[in-house]
Parts: sequence; structure tokens; C-alpha cells
Amino acid sequence: MTQSGNGGDDEASAGLNRRRLLAGAGLAVAAGSALPVAALARQPAASPAPAAELPGDGPDPPESDPDFSPGAEMPSSEPALEPVADPSAATTDWAWVRSQWALDWSWVNLSAMLFASNPRIVRNAIARHRDGLDANPVTYLEANNRPLQNTARAAAGRYFGTSGESVALVESTTAGVGLVYNGLIVGYGDEILTTTHDYYVTHESLRLLTLRSGAQVRKISLFEAARGASQAQIVSRLMAAITDRTRVIALTWVHSSTGLKMPIAAIAQALRAVNAGRTPGKTVLLCVDGAHGFGVEDVTFDELGCDVLMAGCHKWMFGPRGTGVVFFKPSALARFSPTIPSFLAPNAYGAWLGGYDPGPTTGARMTPGGFKAFEHVWALNETFQFHQMIGKAAIAARTRALAGRLKMALAQMPHVALRTPIDPALSAGIVSFDVPGLSADAVVRRMRAARVIGSAAPYAQRHVRLTPSFRNNEAEVDFAIQILADIRPPRG
Repeated sequence: MTQSGNGGDDEASAGLNRRRLLAGAGLAVAAGSALPVAALARQPAASPAPAAELPGDGPDPPESDPDFSPGAEMPSSEPALEPVADPSAATTDWAWVRSQWALDWSWVNLSAMLFASNPRIVRNAIARHRDGLDANPVTYLEANNRPLQNTARAAAGRYFGTSGESVALVESTTAGVGLVYNGLIVGYGDEILTTTHDYYVTHESLRLLTLRSGAQVRKISLFEAARGASQAQIVSRLMAAITDRTRVIALTWVHSSTGLKMPIAAIAQALRAVNAGRTPGKTVLLCVDGAHGFGVEDVTFDELGCDVLMAGCHKWMFGPRGTGVVFFKPSALARFSPTIPSFLAPNAYGAWLGGYDPGPTTGARMTPGGFKAFEHVWALNETFQFHQMIGKAAIAARTRALAGRLKMALAQMPHVALRTPIDPALSAGIVSFDVPGLSADAVVRRMRAARVIGSAAPYAQRHVRLTPSFRNNEAEVDFAIQILADIRPPRG
């Protein structure tokens, strides 16, 4: 199956303008959440700082301070937006959105949940910064590292409706989960409550925490089968499991095994009643692995209601590989301690040189330092701009529609057992299923033989997963449905 829509990387030829994006038929874009494409196209390439003159006699220039970097402060205001002529008539041209990828369209790629390719604006940003580093790595790094990391944190905050000050930059969801639970301040006998449905990374991070702290982890089951789960059942089981020793609830927003989307907002609301009667140090924190909801759901951090959310940006966000974010509520930061030295905190080096305490935990201090793939980290700004340019509401609706189309078809196939809830309130973009009589890996192999890319969930109970995203279209989903209709176990 071959699909068109692969263009070159020249932004001018890409038609990067607001009216082109909004020209076709499709889902309405929320005007308030969209950034103008013209503004993105006009952004100048970052240039290295001019070579500094050698200091002579007299006071050292501010550049001699290792904590100094021009423009290193968090951006204080949002970029100016260009007006759209008729926001009420805006619709999304999904064919144009699709054309921003350089994918091999002879394959039907329904596995964005694993590892994403980048849209053109992100590829161009990575290339621009890579070229700058290759041309003059030291001066380009000095001029851009702190400013662009803080720009990325601010962009992440705008996308998720919160302040960039409480955002930490990490390399992946796994790195974020490890950073958060490794830095969690708990004591002997304190309890972390999690579930049997959570992923290896959460369970292993919590196990390692208990070895160092003397805290305990308790795992509970929230339902017998994800397909039959309800919000009321999930919330009531969690609340009933909380004890006086519980300090943290560690959950996953969207389960990567079954595709069930946890009702995080309802859990957070119920938890507020529990915390109302507790002293600040003994309240229960709600920490969430958000890998498969972040970039899919149209919700803000405050609306979601958790205290901490960890997510990679190279899955549903289609951001640079090796990037991720951690969002903290400011009130929760005091319950965590940095474990990797930060290069980003404003007084990181000054505290070391002066021999004083750097102060309370911040998003910057929770951002690990060190040398890394800077061109990828710095391109996070364009990642968030691309999503807001299209609109979070439009992306959520598009993903829900494609996943719903797939789920409804699979639910009608007698040889397929759908594992993901039909209700979009309890599911997102992951569609999980089995073909009884065939292993999940066998089904994945047979789909790939037909050039449809899915995956098998790496759990004790393996399920097949297909994950349509907003870069896919109805024809691709229907093609996958047709292939699955013919994948049956051997007779007899």
C-alpha cells in the first residue's frame, strides 16, 4: 500500500503558512491554542556568539562567571500571535499535516507509541543546530545552551498550560520516572501505592527506591479486565487502598499493555479529600507516567490534577529522539531532591564555588546536566510549536476518531479479542487486541509481512498493539483492518 505525501526539507517549499494548514476539510482548530506557521517560518537560525576579547587588567567580565549566559533566564512572555482572519471557519488540512513527515509511505506505520520520526519543522531545527555545533561547537554551545533549554521548558509549559519554571528536561520517560522516584524523599515505613498493571520502569524504579530508603511498595489490582473496567471501580479501589502510611500513588496515564486510559483527573479529585485532613509532609502525592497520554489528550496539567507527570517527547509528540519532560506542581517540588548535578540552575556553579546550599528544589535543578545531544534538546521548542500550530483539540479528536474506527472494526471480528475499552473516556490512541490461537509476536510478524507496523506489548501477558496517530489517515486504518481480517489461527 503506497501513500503519497513525502516532501523535501526546504521550509519554503513546504507551504508553511497558516492558511495552507487551515485550508482543507477536517476538524476545527482551537484558535486560542495555535501558533502561526508564518511566525515559525520567520524564526532566524541561532548564530554563535562573537569571539570574546581577552580580558585585560581590571574586573573580569560577566562571561567569566560559569553561571552566566546571555539570555539564560526563563522567557517572561509568550510570543506574539498573528491574527487569523476567520478563526471560527478554521479547519485542519490533514493531508498537509501528513506531508510534513519523511516516512516511507509504502508502509502503514501504526506504531507511533514506540519511537517517532520527526515532522519537517523539527528536522530543520535539529539540522540547524547540528550545523552550528559542527561549525563552531564551543561558541555555539556557549551562546545557545541555557537560553534554548529554557525556551524549551517555557514552550513545554505553554503547551501543558503551566509555568516552564517547574519543568525539568530529561532524555525519555524512563529517565524521568527514574529521576522522580530516585529523588523522592520518603522514610522507613512510608508506603508507595502502585498497581499490578503498571510497567516495568515504574515497578523497577520503585524497587530500587525501597532498597535505599526503607520505604515499602504495595501493588493492587484495579480491575479484572481492562475492557470491562469503569472509572468508579478504579477510583474506589485506589482510595480504599490508601493507608495512613501512604505517601505516593504511582500510576500510568495510559497503560501500554491494554490501552486503558486511567481517569487521572477523577483520581486527583478524590485524593484531594484524603489530603484535606493531612499535614503537608504527609499528604499523598500523585505521580504519573504520562508517556501515552502526553501529545494525545487535550488537557492541561492543572486539569489533569496530578502532582508530577513524566513523559518522553519522541513518541506521540513526534519530537527529537532522546528528549522528554517532567512537570512538577510547585507545591510538590519540596518532596524531591536532585540526584544528578544540574548545569541549568541559575546558581549551579556559584553554589559550588561559594560553598553554599543552592537552595530549594526547582525544575532547573531537577534537569540533569552533562553533555548530550544538544541539537535535539534545543529543537523541543519547534516540537511544541508544531502541536499548538495544529491545535491540541484537533489532534485529540483526530487520534480518537482513528482509534475508534479501528476498535469498532476489531470488536466485530469473531476471531479477534479486543482488550482496549471502546469508551474514549477510558482509552486514547493505543488499540490492544489478541488473535486467540496465535501469539502476539506471530500476529505482528504477519502484519509486517503485509507492510503494516504494529508491536507486541512487553508484558507477561503480551497483546498486539496498533496505535494510529494524527499523521495517519482513514485509508491506512482500513488497510490494517483488512489485513487483520485475514490473519487467523490455523484450523484444527
